[in-house]
Amino acid sequence: MKPQIICLMASSVDGRTHHSRWRPKGAGADLFERVHEELGGDAWLIGRVTGSEFAKGKPYPASTSQTFLRENWFAQCDAKAYGVVLDAHGKIGWGRSDIGGDPIVVVLTESVSDAHLAGLRGEGVSYVFAGKSEIDLALTLEILNRELGVKRLLLEGGGAANGAFLRAGLVDELNLILCPAVDGARGAPLVFDSTDGESDQRAPVTAMTLESTTPLGGGALLLRYLITNDPAAASR
Repeated sequence: MKPQIICLMASSVDGRTHHSRWRPKGAGADLFERVHEELGGDAWLIGRVTGSEFAKGKPYPASTSQTFLRENWFAQCDAKAYGVVLDAHGKIGWGRSDIGGDPIVVVLTESVSDAHLAGLRGEGVSYVFAGKSEIDLALTLEILNRELGVKRLLLEGGGAANGAFLRAGLVDELNLILCPAVDGARGAPLVFDSTDGESDQRAPVTAMTLESTTPLGGGALLLRYLITNDPAAASR
């Protein structure tokens, strides 16, 4: 069963998401966490680049005498919410087992080394496998629902992760915090983005319905859109 996927992002009026580049400075800085708490997901998900910003550790040792089956492993299964991080090839050394009290669950591929798995286990970081060499996003959602009971997941970037879910037809709703700020320069991450190789791929979105517009104070707005995807996208 697929959880409900709500993409939550904060952006400048020109669609950029790197707060430090915004002018005026500090616009809407505290709004994301406020809306995150109000939405109340069973889990939230970020990509590898964003996940690296939360890491406190160094890369794990390159070798180990241990061997592990490529099976899902959970340090904790009864949390109120989980922080899920896509890290296909096992690049992040965490140095922690939770983010803001939410246990970390890393989504890996079977290509990850035994040494990396040993590092994750040693720090109490849960992990699941969702593909042999590339992450299958639909399978990821199925595992999170089946193994951890996730029914409502907040997709929170970065732009590459958001874009991948959008192009896969997996995003049900967009909650966009539109902040009274501009970036105005090239190179900043976007709400939805892609690699160069994905630039010609279009999301199977057939409709976006504005459900609500909520003033958040200070000139910021929360725009809530329901997204309709082409049903054929889910079967590909």
